[in-house]
Amino acid sequence: MCRIVGAPRTLLPLLAALLQASIEASGEIPLCKTGFPEDVYSAVLSQNVQEGQPLLNVKFSNCNGKRKVQYESSDPEDFKVDEDGMVYAVRNFPLSSEHAKFLIYAQDKETQEKWQVAVKLSLKPTLTEDSVKESREVEEILFPRQLTKHSGHLQRQKRDWVIPPINLPENSRGPFPQELVRIRSDRDKNLSLRYSVTGPGADQPPTGIFIINPISGQLSVTKPLDREQIARFHLRAHAVDINGNQVENPIDIVINVIDMNDNRPEFLHQVWNGTVPEGSKPGTYVMTVTAIDDDDPNALNGMLRYRILSQAPSTPSPNMFTINNETGDIITVAAGLDREKVQQYTLIIQATDMEGNPTYGLSNTATAVITVTDVNDNPPEFTAMTFYGEVPENRVDVIVANLTVTDKDQPHTPAWNAVYRISGGDPTGRFAIQTDPNSNDGLVTVVKPIDFETNRMFILTVAAENQVPLAKGIQHPPQSTATVSVTVIDVNENPYFAPNPKIIRQEEGLHSGTMLTTFTAQDPDRYMQQNIRYTKLSDPANWLKIDPVNGQITTIAVLDRESPNVKNNIYNATFLASDNGIPPMSGTGTLQIYLLDINDNAPQVLPQEAETCETPDPNSINITALDYDIDPNAGPFAFDLPLSPVTIKRNWTITRLNGDFAQLNLKIKFLEAGIYEVPIIITDSGNPPKSNISILRVKVCQCDSNGDCTDVDRIVGAGLGTGAIIAILLCIIILLILVLMFVVWMKRRDKERQAKQLLIDPEDDVRDNILKYDEEGGGEEDQDYDLSQLQQPDTVEPDAIKPVGIRRLDERPIHAEPQYPVRSAAPHPGDIGDFINEGLKAADNDPTAPPYDSLLVFDYEGSGSTAGSLSSLNSSSSGGEQDYDYLNDWGPRFKKLADMYGGGDD
Repeated sequence: MCRIVGAPRTLLPLLAALLQASIEASGEIPLCKTGFPEDVYSAVLSQNVQEGQPLLNVKFSNCNGKRKVQYESSDPEDFKVDEDGMVYAVRNFPLSSEHAKFLIYAQDKETQEKWQVAVKLSLKPTLTEDSVKESREVEEILFPRQLTKHSGHLQRQKRDWVIPPINLPENSRGPFPQELVRIRSDRDKNLSLRYSVTGPGADQPPTGIFIINPISGQLSVTKPLDREQIARFHLRAHAVDINGNQVENPIDIVINVIDMNDNRPEFLHQVWNGTVPEGSKPGTYVMTVTAIDDDDPNALNGMLRYRILSQAPSTPSPNMFTINNETGDIITVAAGLDREKVQQYTLIIQATDMEGNPTYGLSNTATAVITVTDVNDNPPEFTAMTFYGEVPENRVDVIVANLTVTDKDQPHTPAWNAVYRISGGDPTGRFAIQTDPNSNDGLVTVVKPIDFETNRMFILTVAAENQVPLAKGIQHPPQSTATVSVTVIDVNENPYFAPNPKIIRQEEGLHSGTMLTTFTAQDPDRYMQQNIRYTKLSDPANWLKIDPVNGQITTIAVLDRESPNVKNNIYNATFLASDNGIPPMSGTGTLQIYLLDINDNAPQVLPQEAETCETPDPNSINITALDYDIDPNAGPFAFDLPLSPVTIKRNWTITRLNGDFAQLNLKIKFLEAGIYEVPIIITDSGNPPKSNISILRVKVCQCDSNGDCTDVDRIVGAGLGTGAIIAILLCIIILLILVLMFVVWMKRRDKERQAKQLLIDPEDDVRDNILKYDEEGGGEEDQDYDLSQLQQPDTVEPDAIKPVGIRRLDERPIHAEPQYPVRSAAPHPGDIGDFINEGLKAADNDPTAPPYDSLLVFDYEGSGSTAGSLSSLNSSSSGGEQDYDYLNDWGPRFKKLADMYGGGDD
């Protein structure tokens, strides 16, 4: 039989109950019966049942082994059954009488046949740590017997039963390894067995916590356990022979880690923030604080209790709040919360485990900050009973007055924000009040123009209230009222014409000086003595004038309905009326003249050019009339041919088709090809009628069988219109002007070339020869000269280093070298004039320039020359002693010298 030996006296009642529930007298079963082998299954448990905790194993006898059975519990919210018959707890709950008994159902999935069995749960007696230790030292668990066959019949020697959990306290001090229980099989008498355990804590992570002696089956724990890490271990014990063959079915061993009070409560937040409206009644919920304890929440170690240690400030009562000691809900217990007096409360909250036992429980504290939120318990109040403002007339979007209020509620909240409205004094809605979001002031604004001549002052009644209504029970009035006095300022306004536009009807053709109408403006400023003067602003055809004083409009030209400035028979003219106010103002008015048509335009033939064949057949010319007048001064028209010249009626005939069209045909059988001008008399239907002789240019040409002209030249080639002739003349004039300008430019260019040729002739350019060659030399007797003196002017040694003894009297004095322009080696002929002008400017500013009688600066030429010095032409002899008539023979270039020296005494 299945037995547990060596149990201590403290475990005897519990183990006896378990054995009584699991042991049944053995006997022979003649036939296999499908169903539960027992009527009632029992299990002994601790008070607190954990979620997922295995409770017991129910077995179902499946005789043929082919049935597929599904298990169900009568209390599925608390218990579930796996396919192997193991019963587990679905949730955490304390074991009570209502959970003491429930049913397990087994149903065949195919035949829907159903069986049931009862399960009874009983409460395990409370064990002390010492008794647990004592029981662990000697407790022994035997593998249960299995059903075996004997003489062809099934004999049940022992049924399965659930091993009660092993309770092991956490944080045990040892010594380790610490023996827990001994597992053995009753077959170890005949066989050599080996024991092992599997599961988390043994051969699965965390490994090595539990070990078993494979020979003796002694199960031990190797180190202290921590319930906060793993609260329960589920192991399976195995027994095999030396060949590894399974001797016994594995049994389940559950090890519960008993909680010890080794963790303090910890608040989820160190500082909790909550709010409560001011004026809240006692019992108003404020907030919930929560602390957690890692110890077992279903044991005293994890059962927390809350309490308030302190409140700051303590006004108006030191106990304004209370806390639910189990849930942590904070509520108000006293009235008198006023945000305007106390805006915030600070509470120190304590959480203690062991159900708040101050002696054995561990505790911790946190801070709860409760902000008193504002409610609308203070209406806005105006700072004055009357406000004043003024506004110029005809102005909109102008702030007239600022309305100021005071409100004790929290700024920038709906309970503080003011809403203004006008309750009286503005029946036409000319004012509006907007709220300044920053200052909460009311801005009285004009939204419609105000006329000073109609209203000089407004007395407005305004009211102010909050965006949200006042809280219930507030004795103050919900709104505040005040008066706003608005004065309207008179300003100079624009004169206006009435009506505008003004429409008059007149016949066209009125002569200059005819008075049409009087167009005057009105001044809205009745209380200002002002004069209005009129001027013409727009008169496209310049037909009208207006009297600047009385606004009388008179014609200054003939009115013509057919003018391009007249649209749809209406002529528009605009006039300006200006007053003499400060500042002066003006207004415009439009005069619309509806012109009535008179018969002042004679009809004209249309088209003005046509073509026809040399013979009357096969075609003719269709014509109509163009009249700028309108009915009744236009069609129907009368068409006729004049009596002279006589060839017209002889060659042509005209037939009226209707009131607007006529047909011109050849009267003779053949008319030679050419251009013919046919005068046609056209008369309109006016009263009196107006007629006109209009010329129709007809090209008579040779025609083909279809009646089309075969001539190449068209009528436009035989004669040109007036516009074409004017265009040709303009082109000819433009071409002549261009040719004339080109000729003048060419002549000027030739003159410039001749002038430059006189200046830059290479044969006579003495200055160029001197600068380029500088080969003057000495006199005839001066053959022994120094070639170093024949240098360019830029390389000549300065005068300051020349010996005084060889300096000539007509040389320039010794001064600093002037800055004369340097000519390039190969100058462009066009630069000669610029070079001369720059040299003249340099000579005018040169202190060493003449008066000394040397025209050019020469270097020392040597002595002994029989030729006279060029610089002394007048010093040694008189001009009258010389004969210079030969200069006249040298050409026009020496004419000036001939006039100076050969012209006689004059």
